Amino acid sequence: MEFKTLRNIENSFRQIRLYAIVFAILCIGVVGYAVWQSYRFAEEQRQKIYVLDNGKSLMLALSQDASINRPVEAREHVRRFHELFFTLAPDKNAIESNMSRAFNLADKSAFDYYKDLSEKGYYSRIISGNVQQRIEVDSVVCNFDNYPYAVRTYAKQFIIRSSNVTRRNLITSCYLVNSVRSDNNPQGFNIEKFAVIENRDIEVIER
Repeated sequence: MEFKTLRNIENSFRQIRLYAIVFAILCIGVVGYAVWQSYRFAEEQRQKIYVLDNGKSLMLALSQDASINRPVEAREHVRRFHELFFTLAPDKNAIESNMSRAFNLADKSAFDYYKDLSEKGYYSRIISGNVQQRIEVDSVVCNFDNYPYAVRTYAKQFIIRSSNVTRRNLITSCYLVNSVRSDNNPQGFNIEKFAVIENRDIEVIER
């Protein structure tokens, strides 16, 4: 009788020990899951930016790797430069204003090209002939495999006179290097070795 009682006590002890081990493992699992979820939640929160809108409300914005947008910013930088550089009005102040803004996006190579055209009387003829010039950029092709980034731009140039409109094919090349972002250069690029590869008449349309 005593032996049977001892066996029952021993079996009960084993069961209690088994339950205790299972309970401990379960607790460790719950704690581990809670810690993992807390780290995951903290990481997600670090990916969010809260912006104060006019001191009244909080707007949630998602942060992302800046390099994701670099190709888009590069094409926009080159496009903006061409629009400023090749959009001309028969007004000296307007031309100088556009050129000044374009030079903030490029190095001395753009200024040298402008100076060459100026010495040839190109801008004087624009003003005296009451000529308008505008550009339509078709595409900007950037090679991001090598730095500095090689860029080629394909565009149409329109020279508008009172008697006709001349349409030209314009192809330019340049290199892009990273620069400091500013109000004058929001994309943070700088154009180097700017050159006009082709600028030929396609057609002349009488008005």
